[in-house]
Formats: sequence, C-alpha cells, structure tokens
Amino acid sequence: MSSLTMPLAVRVIRAEHDALAAMLRTVPLLLRAQHEAGSAPDFGALRAMLFYVDEFPERLHHTKESQLLFPRLRALAPELRGVLDDLDGDHAQGELAIRELQHSLLAWEQMGEPRREKFEQQLKVYTARYLRHMKREETEVLPRAVALLSPDDWADLDEAFGSHQDPLAPRPGHPVDEAYAPLRQRILAALPAPFGWGPALR
Repeated sequence: MSSLTMPLAVRVIRAEHDALAAMLRTVPLLLRAQHEAGSAPDFGALRAMLFYVDEFPERLHHTKESQLLFPRLRALAPELRGVLDDLDGDHAQGELAIRELQHSLLAWEQMGEPRREKFEQQLKVYTARYLRHMKREETEVLPRAVALLSPDDWADLDEAFGSHQDPLAPRPGHPVDEAYAPLRQRILAALPAPFGWGPALR
C-alpha cells in the first residue's frame, strides 16, 4: 500500500513521529553547538520544546493510540498483546518522564552549569526511549493495523487522529491553530540550518 492510500490516521501518526524525532535529535546538536561557541543556552526555546512534547505527543497522540488504536488490535491480534502492553506502559510513564525533564531544565536554568550534565543525560535517555518506542509502533503495530482493521475502524480512527492539529506536523490544507502558532514559530526559529527541519505527512 502506497503512502497516498494509507489511512489518514496512519499518515498522521507517522508525520507526528517524524516531527518529534526531528526535534529530539536536533536539540543535543543545538546545545553542543551553543556550548562550543560559548553562547548561552536558549532556555526559552528549550522550555517551548518540552511544553510541545507534553502538550501534543504525550497528552493527545499517546492517549488516542492507547484508547482507540491499541484496543482494536488487541481484539484481532492476540500475538501483539505483549508489544501493546509495553507500548501502553511507555505511554503511562511518558507524562512523568517529561515532567522530570522539565524540572531538570529548570534546575539548569536556575542553578547554572553544574546542572547541565544531568539535563543532557536525562534528555539522552528520554530521546533514546522515545525513538525506540516510535520505531516499534511503526514496524510492529501499524503494519498489522493496516492489514487487520476494517474500513469502519479506520473511519473512526481517521476522525479521531484528524481532529487535532500538531503544530509541528501540520496537514496540507489545515492551518495550525492560531493559539499554537507562536509556539510553532518559537520552536522552528530555534532550529535553524544546518540542523534542518522538514517533517512531512507521509
């Protein structure tokens, strides 16, 4: 099945994964470049990035996967239950993990360089876990969902996943909510070339 004929929900999930992965991979590069140049970290931009992760991937994206997509697959593919349980566990721990990362960033901002290393290490662990989580969804879950779910299932899922607009993964013809436009611009402005940015709905 080509990307153009994939259900909207699958394309939205993948686009949101792309957006988050691009940001998570870029932040350490940006921090390293700032450190090597002797410039101060842009704490405002970092706070905006972590707020985005909390507001969209953690609260909306994960919730819809756990409440709508995974239960349908559990009923049709018993062999996936272990994988789905692991992914649900990741989702359940995600909000706590992002809160801890936000606290660690605040500690660095308020306490100075002695707290940098802890934040960077926590970010490294968080990023590795998140990238592994998204890869499992894309390689182990989504192909089975495409193969097994009915048109009625996909109609429900397409409506659910299409009902929110991730500001870093906008769909063609669907402008970013004005309330989140400043957040989008704040994050994108902090991720200039050569780091690059370009998630697309695939």
